[in-house]
Amino acid sequence: MKKLDGKVAIVTGASRGIGKGIAQLFAVEGAKVVCAARTLHEGDHFLEGSLMSTVSEIKDAGGAALAVQCDVSNEESCDYLIKEAKQTFGPVDVLINNAALTYFVPIKDLPVKRWIRAFAVNVHGPFMLCQKVLPDMLERRSGAIVNISSRGAIGPGRGPYRDMEHSGTMYGATKAAMERFTQGLAQEVYSNGISVSCVSPGVGVATPGTVYFKLASSLDDPLREPMEMMTRAVLLLVTEPLDKITGRVTYSQAILKEFGWIEKGKGHGIDLPGSGFSLI
Repeated sequence: MKKLDGKVAIVTGASRGIGKGIAQLFAVEGAKVVCAARTLHEGDHFLEGSLMSTVSEIKDAGGAALAVQCDVSNEESCDYLIKEAKQTFGPVDVLINNAALTYFVPIKDLPVKRWIRAFAVNVHGPFMLCQKVLPDMLERRSGAIVNISSRGAIGPGRGPYRDMEHSGTMYGATKAAMERFTQGLAQEVYSNGISVSCVSPGVGVATPGTVYFKLASSLDDPLREPMEMMTRAVLLLVTEPLDKITGRVTYSQAILKEFGWIEKGKGHGIDLPGSGFSLI
């Protein structure tokens, strides 16, 4: 029996990168996967990847998947996503909030509209989707939500500081908000049998986005962790018992090592510190 047989899962940001990897693994594990993103067809975005490509690859491998174009910052679009998922596959068992955007601009130069847009996608979107899948989860007293965070949520600590340019403050603030939201929601729905957790890469994953922003040298960057570390960590968080994982804010290799899914690991949560919420 596969780990997700009979489950319906929504994965946002599934057109490329980590979201695509999660969608593919979930399909292999038996889930009916609803793939959501803004990029429907190849060429709609300057980066390679699209919902139709992800869904086509899943179906070619024998899996079940549905592409739903969605802007998670828009409530009507979120409503449409949930409606399409339920009409096609049934009530949602698993929600993966992976879609995100960033602008690598220092605060002094960051346009207000970009600050607002980032919070709309990275924080407001996950909030709305959580709220919209909860009624069915509460009724059935089961469900799993995983929010994808980032090492960017780890602050630089107190000063003094080196004199250097930084441009990750806004993105880090959105992800720190996501981590606090995760634990608060986990507490609210714990008695209803619903798990809510959060995971970040322990080292960093090479994706089309990280390569474009020069955070990775290539998709095969040896300094980055394999995609499967993140995808398997997410799978772990939606399949392990509630009391073992709900409220966890963790890192891919750290959680895989803790549960014995890998023998050795590195990065944040193992040999590097994490955010404050990862310690609570």
